Amino acid sequence: MRVVMFGHQTWGHRTLRALLESSHEVVLAVTHPKSDHAYEKIWDDSVADLAAEHDVPVLLRNRPTDPELLQAVKDAQADVIVANNWRTWLPPEIYDLPPHGTLNVHDSLLPKYAGFSPIIWALINGEPEVGVTAHRMTEELDAGDILIQRSVPVTPTSTATDLFFATVDLIAPIVHEGLDLIESGRAVWTPQDRSRASFFHKRAVEDSRIDWTWPAEELERLVRAQSDPYPNAFTVHKGERVRVLEASVSEGLYGGTPGRVFIREGDGIVIVAGRDARSGRLPGLVIRKVRLDDGTELAATDYFRTMGGYLG
Repeated sequence: MRVVMFGHQTWGHRTLRALLESSHEVVLAVTHPKSDHAYEKIWDDSVADLAAEHDVPVLLRNRPTDPELLQAVKDAQADVIVANNWRTWLPPEIYDLPPHGTLNVHDSLLPKYAGFSPIIWALINGEPEVGVTAHRMTEELDAGDILIQRSVPVTPTSTATDLFFATVDLIAPIVHEGLDLIESGRAVWTPQDRSRASFFHKRAVEDSRIDWTWPAEELERLVRAQSDPYPNAFTVHKGERVRVLEASVSEGLYGGTPGRVFIREGDGIVIVAGRDARSGRLPGLVIRKVRLDDGTELAATDYFRTMGGYLG
């Protein structure tokens, strides 16, 4: 089949690579220009460079709304469009143009975690698994009928980085299987249960700020969800931003006010956590390793030399 590809960053790059390795012909690639957004500076393998290496025509667009782009897609005479990590809405005159429409590849187990940064949100929320879904693109974002889903487990030590690599490796087999099903006429499209749907906004650096009224278990997952190279979970101590690189849930129960720098436990420092911390029935968050704005990394026991005071 003739394929037009829409995508960006490593997700789009992996998708284009999978298409180039398949029996199908990639006739056009459309991607976004480079961005200064914190979350778009990472996993930023270039779709445009890969397309150029393989003599695939490429167009750079922030939004797919200009007549030139629409004409280019028409001229490509594609049988199907494949999209992955295209950051803006595609109009129906594009996604419905090919005979087989558009196969969108999204890094969550739809209908949950539609939208942006699904792996990070899922890890924060304690989901037992994450995955990738190939579905038909429709007017509502990430809401079309599902063709294929594949999942990977989330372990008690999984970081967002671990889960990124696990899920990005699912892209090629899903793209290959999906296009083979479509070409052979064996594709079975399953409607999403919209009563289970959830939609998440794009993350910004401020979303990594630690809220000490969260339970320690959730804060520990937040730290893992903001692992390098993502913008780390951070707090403020004496006016200085402190990034938390390693943390765990305390063994002891600690009472008081959320955010209090309280006591040493093992090789870390306990911070009182949880909205009901005053009850004394909740664990705290044990911070083990931090990074300062100048890049210095310290054991928490070296950074917090004295107890007392509050993190904001």
